[in-house]
Amino acid sequence: MNAVDDYQQAWQFLDQLQLFKIKLGLDSMNHFLARLGNPQSRLKCIHIAGTNGKGSVGATLHSLLTAAGYKTGFYTSPHLSSVRERFKIDDTYISKKDFARLISKIEAMLDGRQITYFECTTALALLWFAEQEVDFAVLEVGMGGRLDATNVVTPLVSIITNVSMDHEQHLGDTLAKIATEKAGIIKQGVPVVSAVADDDSGEVIRQTCAERQAPLLLFGRDFDGNSDGNVWQYRGLDGQKLHNLPMPLKGGHQISNCSLALAAVQLLQRLLQRQGWTMSEEHVRIGLAQTRWPGRLEYFRTAQGQQFLLDGAHNPAGAAALKAALINDFPRQRLLLVWGAMADKDIQTTLRDVAPLADVLILTKAAESERAAHPKQLAAVLPETLQAKATCAASVQVAIEQAKKMATQDDLICISGSLYLIGTARRLLLGGLTDEEE
Repeated sequence: MNAVDDYQQAWQFLDQLQLFKIKLGLDSMNHFLARLGNPQSRLKCIHIAGTNGKGSVGATLHSLLTAAGYKTGFYTSPHLSSVRERFKIDDTYISKKDFARLISKIEAMLDGRQITYFECTTALALLWFAEQEVDFAVLEVGMGGRLDATNVVTPLVSIITNVSMDHEQHLGDTLAKIATEKAGIIKQGVPVVSAVADDDSGEVIRQTCAERQAPLLLFGRDFDGNSDGNVWQYRGLDGQKLHNLPMPLKGGHQISNCSLALAAVQLLQRLLQRQGWTMSEEHVRIGLAQTRWPGRLEYFRTAQGQQFLLDGAHNPAGAAALKAALINDFPRQRLLLVWGAMADKDIQTTLRDVAPLADVLILTKAAESERAAHPKQLAAVLPETLQAKATCAASVQVAIEQAKKMATQDDLICISGSLYLIGTARRLLLGGLTDEEE
């Protein structure tokens, strides 16, 4: 059997694990990793939780560490098109061969025991990073934090980006309850970097840090950043200021995300300076300039000159960030909005927040899944004034073709509402990030 066949079988095995519903808890994960030799114990980790911005912070931190010459693993979720996008070392995604080999190892070690999809991918990431002897492993929490499969690590630095409403059915229906789950990644004595707001969620994070004697460094208090057009300035933990820094990621919210990444780097430098760890200002500038985070306020022009913006805004905070970016960062003649969402999300708040900006609104099904909201379901949450300019498309491809036929080169086609939708749209417009189609 060749490597491609092995890979397809491994992917099929992993997909079958989605039949096992979300299971929050660490006992089975700890037992399973012990059988695998506890690969997490051999890693220097940076652990990232939060409602929004986890991926952007992780991508920025990964780029900074890679630019400084450190072999850096990055584990993120969800993926857009291929599961291999979740596992990256420096600029390279995991190969089909390594993916298949490690899935086979995990399957054999299970010996008939049950494991969830996310537990399996987390174990794979930890195994691969340990095997490849990375200098650092940047790990993004899947959901929550306290009972998330990634919370088996004791990191060098913990990051909590922010806390807002999302996944209420699993994490709780108040900011304080959700923050309690996020705060679960805080370990005894491990420093925490955060941009949490001064509200109930911030109080939970502060109290937890105090209880666990974990130094808390807050954006806006201990470090800061502010924008000046296409560049920005950073005020660091030691008062050092960096001016005219590049900002390749779009949106005003990226100032805090990049600041979190730089503060984490400064903490690593303090913790590891006796081991000769260093990062120069040149590395910082190169790392920031090279940061990419596909599907999140990702702007491009096609060969035909049409403008596209892809953004996986799937919760109220994400929709608010998209709205602000559309108002401030993307001039255009008209806005053609293609929207699809999952039915278990707050579709009323998110869609109603962004839809008024649209000159044309095309509603579609985000994915071929029972979880995906039907276009008519999306239309029903809109006020009558917005329903009048909305049309429904049977598929993502049909929606994109409709938008392309209507748009001029001065218009902007924005596709948003779900990362499932973005994955399909990006593959149709730009191809995959990995070589799945080969």
